[in-house]
Amino acid sequence: MTISIDYTNMMSTAVAGGISDTEWAGSVATFEAAHARFRELAASEVVGFVGAATDEKLLSQSVEFAESARGNFDDVVVLGIGGSALGTIALRTALLAYGWNALDAAARRGFPRLHVLDNVDPVTIAGLLGRVDLARTLWIVISKSGGTAETMSQFLIVHSRYIEAGLEPARNFVFVTDPTQGALRPLAQSLGVRALDIPSNIGGRFSVLTPVGVLPTALSGIDVRALLEGAADMARRCETAELGRNPAGVYAVSQWLSDTGHGRTMNVFMPYSDQLRDLADWFVQLWAESLGKVRRDGEFVGQTPLPALGATDQHSQVQLFMEGPENKTLTFVSVKERGVDLEISGQFPDVTGVAYLAGHSLAELIDVELRATAGALAKRGRPNLTIAIDRVDPWHLGGLIMLLELATAYAGQLYGVDAFDQPGVELGKQFAYAMLGRPGSEAAVKEWETLPRPDARWQV
Repeated sequence: MTISIDYTNMMSTAVAGGISDTEWAGSVATFEAAHARFRELAASEVVGFVGAATDEKLLSQSVEFAESARGNFDDVVVLGIGGSALGTIALRTALLAYGWNALDAAARRGFPRLHVLDNVDPVTIAGLLGRVDLARTLWIVISKSGGTAETMSQFLIVHSRYIEAGLEPARNFVFVTDPTQGALRPLAQSLGVRALDIPSNIGGRFSVLTPVGVLPTALSGIDVRALLEGAADMARRCETAELGRNPAGVYAVSQWLSDTGHGRTMNVFMPYSDQLRDLADWFVQLWAESLGKVRRDGEFVGQTPLPALGATDQHSQVQLFMEGPENKTLTFVSVKERGVDLEISGQFPDVTGVAYLAGHSLAELIDVELRATAGALAKRGRPNLTIAIDRVDPWHLGGLIMLLELATAYAGQLYGVDAFDQPGVELGKQFAYAMLGRPGSEAAVKEWETLPRPDARWQV
């Protein structure tokens, strides 16, 4: 079982305008310092996401709850947004929606369907409420603070349905929240609802390996222990400060150098696997919200991440990647073993445009598409790298998640920003609270009232 990175096409020896050997050599000491600073944060327990991979007590919360709930529910619905939902969606798509477990129908018997409501669009929520049996549905309410307006609005609507139906809601809800603080803890006690922990030193976008992602995945019958073992293995590989042996370090440094030294301000994350398509959206939040910051010296920093899917987006976005502005790197993710393959038949040997495909397979085709695209981009001076995993299963997915989380943490140190806060989203939250009349929002109300009003001159 392996996860590897080939970053040949990030370097100037392969790509015009890539990272030079001198630049790479000069970054070795810089990475060692960044690695040391992050290790200090982890050792002092200021940042705890790495430890989640080996926290048996935390894992047991999810496993024991899932075992106790087995057979009691037909549907499990996650109520959350952002980091409380994107990781679970990625896990669901990778391990349930396609291939792997989904191919074995027998393995799915007895486990509930998994849904994630990650927005407050009333059409979507009303539609799901109209389809599920309340008595046979478990709702996982995920909010570290317990004050997330979107999540708590979802909860209040769903909870009211149970009251209206004369059902006791306690057995149909479980909360995932901060161990001691926030609104959900006292609410859990008053309602008699079980509450599982998001460790206080793990932020939402780094929380997929806590009960945030592990609980719904365990309830779905996925081997969550293998998920965490894969993550722990990657964490051990990244304990070294030697840049050339640390996969997360290689990823962070190559992106940072490309951005700050070569104007590659955008990072396209493009897995060649339908199973990993939603991992791209999870990564986008992780990279964007962690690194898009204002440094203390007033400089605005951070690469803009974009999701894409191979080979689908070869027919939409790759034209831009190939001949558009030279401001992007591309991260490909390849899968060596698909678990299933389909051979392409040769019914039309006389048709030149299709005959050459005979005898090949779809797994071969999608792999060839990746390598061809990477090579073509390199030929045009467009840097790219490929993360290769053996297969899409819990172990490899856990390792890939940990690799990207650690790379993000290292990149924060390289950019000189705090990768674990998100001050840029707070003003919008405060304005929303002000318009909704939340107590304590008086200052935000005053600031909101100073904003320009809609001007008829600029409306059509």
